[in-house]
Amino acid sequence: MEYLFTFATQTNKIIKMKKQVLNIFTVLALGLVVVGCKNEKQAETSEAKEVAEVAVEAKYKAIAEESMIMWEANKIVGGHSGTINLSNGVIKTKGNALVGGNFIFDIATLANTDIEDAEQKAKLEGHLKADDFFDVEKFPNASFEITSVEGDNVSGNLMMKGIKKNITIPVKVGMNEDMMTITSDVFTIDRTEWDIKYNSGKFADPAKLGDYMIKDDVELKISVTAKKA
Repeated sequence: MEYLFTFATQTNKIIKMKKQVLNIFTVLALGLVVVGCKNEKQAETSEAKEVAEVAVEAKYKAIAEESMIMWEANKIVGGHSGTINLSNGVIKTKGNALVGGNFIFDIATLANTDIEDAEQKAKLEGHLKADDFFDVEKFPNASFEITSVEGDNVSGNLMMKGIKKNITIPVKVGMNEDMMTITSDVFTIDRTEWDIKYNSGKFADPAKLGDYMIKDDVELKISVTAKKA
């Protein structure tokens, strides 16, 4: 009996140790997800910059119905995608070269595109527009103003929730008679730099958040179609 009692006690200790080790590995794994390796799509981000003074020969007015930001955000398990529509904007050119521009996006038009259930879709959209995320009532618009262009790379001040940061992203420019398009590659930003911190592993215990932790990197793609003014 004494042998069995001793064996059972040792077994319980081993089980407890295994659970402790498992918990440690869980926290470490979540920590690695938060820190992660450098994302190759990550936009170079810095403090806001002044707009470069350049000669402008022509302007193209953005067509709101054909211009938007496409977004994708992910949790540890699963994620969502959607769009935000352009409100207004203008592209500036010299010859056939892009030299400037500014664009206003209407956060109230934020829409989810991956949820089919109407009730769940509306619930998510409402939450994203609330103060946990974009706080649309206080900050109805986001904007992107081009500060400089070097080859295929465009730098511009991205403003969300009243916070302005300069980002550099690769873009493709197309021109056809009196029409023009600007399409960025897919790029990522760290949402917390614009004070969108809900369920971020940087500001809450990743182990407690578990599957509810939302990754800080958000994928974006900007697409603008414009007509010569």
